[in-house]
Amino acid sequence: MTHHHTPRDLAALVVEPSAMQSKLLVAELAKAGIARVEAVHSGGGALTRLRRGGISLVVSAFHLPDMTGAELIGALRADPALADLPFILVSSESRHQLLDPVRQSGASGILPKPFSQAQLEAALRAVLDFLNVDDSLDEAGFDLDALRVMVVDDSPMARKFMRQVLANLGVKRFFEAENGRQAVALLADNAVDLVVTDYNMPEMDGQALIEFIRTQSWQKDVPVLMVTSEDDQGRLAAVRELGVVGMCDKPFEPNTVRALLGRLLRGD
Repeated sequence: MTHHHTPRDLAALVVEPSAMQSKLLVAELAKAGIARVEAVHSGGGALTRLRRGGISLVVSAFHLPDMTGAELIGALRADPALADLPFILVSSESRHQLLDPVRQSGASGILPKPFSQAQLEAALRAVLDFLNVDDSLDEAGFDLDALRVMVVDDSPMARKFMRQVLANLGVKRFFEAENGRQAVALLADNAVDLVVTDYNMPEMDGQALIEFIRTQSWQKDVPVLMVTSEDDQGRLAAVRELGVVGMCDKPFEPNTVRALLGRLLRGD
């Protein structure tokens, strides 16, 4: 595996209005190996600091004095100079409708308050997987040049994040669709080796897409990975019954995808 970044290489910006919580976050990041950490107390302060450059990771609370963490990551993704910055949310907020925009924006992790060191380390691994090229599958002798992956998600930011992670693993050939209906049209004329799809999408959701693939497509047996922020277990159970090779939550989990690609390429 080839890593160009380690935690020591990261420069983090903590965005936290509470001085005590900010100090704790800085300490936890230092324990995880990140020595260069700055702190600001507002979203506006974060954007001002980030535009000066030199920061490679944002770790933010959800409730800020001038905006939410969801609005902050939205502002980052809308700014070409900041759009690719890894983002970790740390919050006691649990309402799905508030956290979903963060998940859809390609966050590397959402940590609870308080979080464990293991949870932080897992989020940082996702950050490094987003930043680093991973040659492990190529070094194992797998032919990734021919692998064709379709990414289906109505969020352009989520698609970009997923493509980046897959590209870092060695995938080079992609198709993209904004919803199930677009995916169906593409599948009619293009052979693919893996479909990575969201659940909640307009016009045709992920469940309907998988139902179409399994019952009407000429590619009935194509492996499908569901990556979703959906929390209705009844709906997710129905998706599992349709036959998926895996399900993972948003934020996208690179380790899950790496293991899945290895299984597919081995023919397991």
